[in-house]
Amino acid sequence: MQLSVVIPVRNEAENILPLLGEIHAALEGQGEFEIVYVDDGSTDATPKVLAEAQARYPRLRVLAHAQGCGQSAALVTGFRAARGEWIATLDGDGQNDPADIPKLLEVRDRTRDLANLQLVAGYRKKRQDSWLKRFSSRVANGVRSRLLGDATPDTGCGLKLILRQAVLELPVFDHMHRFLPALVQRNGGRTLSVEVNHRPRTRGRSNYGMFDRLWVGIVDLFGVMWLQRRLRRPRVSERPRT
Repeated sequence: MQLSVVIPVRNEAENILPLLGEIHAALEGQGEFEIVYVDDGSTDATPKVLAEAQARYPRLRVLAHAQGCGQSAALVTGFRAARGEWIATLDGDGQNDPADIPKLLEVRDRTRDLANLQLVAGYRKKRQDSWLKRFSSRVANGVRSRLLGDATPDTGCGLKLILRQAVLELPVFDHMHRFLPALVQRNGGRTLSVEVNHRPRTRGRSNYGMFDRLWVGIVDLFGVMWLQRRLRRPRVSERPRT
């Protein structure tokens, strides 16, 4: 299995079938792939729609949390279950464009000579959200990038391509998905950012509020800074037998 597409969802019944169709259209002919949906305790028709979709799409696997545990927990469930060497992540609301996945794969292949490349992150340069959300995201990304030094303009973009082996070695905590580039770099991996398409939400409603994310994000930021400072990577050499 070359690629797993992991999608965390909560109450996104209206977006499942359209997004599945777009993913298949984008990846046909790109090699062997699977799609892993993780239902994070949905209370709408999401479980029913996913069950129906499995009959239509043989590549689709569905995992479910008995109760909502958050986006990071859903992603970690998908990472651990994925069979692909590389994992592409997408938000389940349809705002990420699956047609950009081949673009990330192309960048990965074109930069094979870049030592230890482990993550290609999407960058929503033309973000299709309210001005308040765009402004708050720009401020948050600026503060985060300055304090963590991750050189990533948009860590909040749900569209990413990451080496499965690398992501399984990262520390796991709530909201970790917002800090994946910094965490990968902390472990010695290289990251790149690529401009991707971003679309307005046309179905369903957002599961996130701006201010609750803001305060939690501040706490998490200082936690990741602490992780960066506490890591010591030894240079290991094997001694010959005597």
